[in-house]
Amino acid sequence: MSLLPDRIRVLERGWLSSNNIVFHEGREATLVDSGYVTHAGQTLALLDGALEGRKLTRLINTHSHSDHIGGNASVRRAHGCRISVPEGMAPAVRDWDEDALLLTSAYQQAEPFTFDATIAPGDELEMGGIRWQALHVPGHDMHALAYYAPAEKILISGDALWRDGFGVMFAELHGDPSGLPAQRRTLEMLRGLDVRAVIPGHGAPFDDFTAAVERAFQRLAAFEQSPERMAKSAMKALFTFTLLEKRRMARAEIGDYFGKVAIFRDVSRRFFGKEPAAVAAQVIDELLKAGVLVEQDGDILARGNG
Repeated sequence: MSLLPDRIRVLERGWLSSNNIVFHEGREATLVDSGYVTHAGQTLALLDGALEGRKLTRLINTHSHSDHIGGNASVRRAHGCRISVPEGMAPAVRDWDEDALLLTSAYQQAEPFTFDATIAPGDELEMGGIRWQALHVPGHDMHALAYYAPAEKILISGDALWRDGFGVMFAELHGDPSGLPAQRRTLEMLRGLDVRAVIPGHGAPFDDFTAAVERAFQRLAAFEQSPERMAKSAMKALFTFTLLEKRRMARAEIGDYFGKVAIFRDVSRRFFGKEPAAVAAQVIDELLKAGVLVEQDGDILARGNG
């Protein structure tokens, strides 16, 4: 038996873009999440193939981060679709508040877009002929929604649950202590669902839901016990994301970059009591040792970007 119905097509992306989920609905289709802005051309090409001649009528987001909304404007221009967003993120998008959207602090990009409707926790919607419930899953993003189909036992988890964890705890990084407790409540809620298949925001769909939730709880407990561990993990993930976008950076310039970008600068001082350049050096060394990054001619780049 296939993990997902044939009318659900998951376009698994690299880590600079979120996964895109295409639902076939007769002659029409719905898309969930649109990837990062610099990948918009690739997103459109992949989407055209997945639509198989159908008209894209709706684009729905799980949450407001740049790797999930960055292609919204391009997709709307190409297809004329309606866009629906979680109601909690609507004010930031309406005002295009780049601080609230974390674009400023993380030095990331997204093209402004407008939306047509909002989705609130508890709302029900149909995608691909399947009834879905919108679930509030705060933690990684305090306004994020997951979409759950109880009859089919499928969960679209966004970045609230991956096969091996969950997304960066941005609230905590910005000095808001509500992020980790919110993530615990989210995992406790998810653990109570009957799920046979998960479509995460990153990585392949998977069926070992119970084990994934337990792994997420273990990761969360480690972060609760050591905020520094949480912060170090986040810095590594965010810097790897940076290199995936920039392709490569001169090692000698990375310390200054950490000092310039608010989230790197502030986390360095808040969690480690060190200047950003010192934390940058440690992050680079650990990622090089782990094989996530490589060094070429004085430049640092993500493995596979050479």
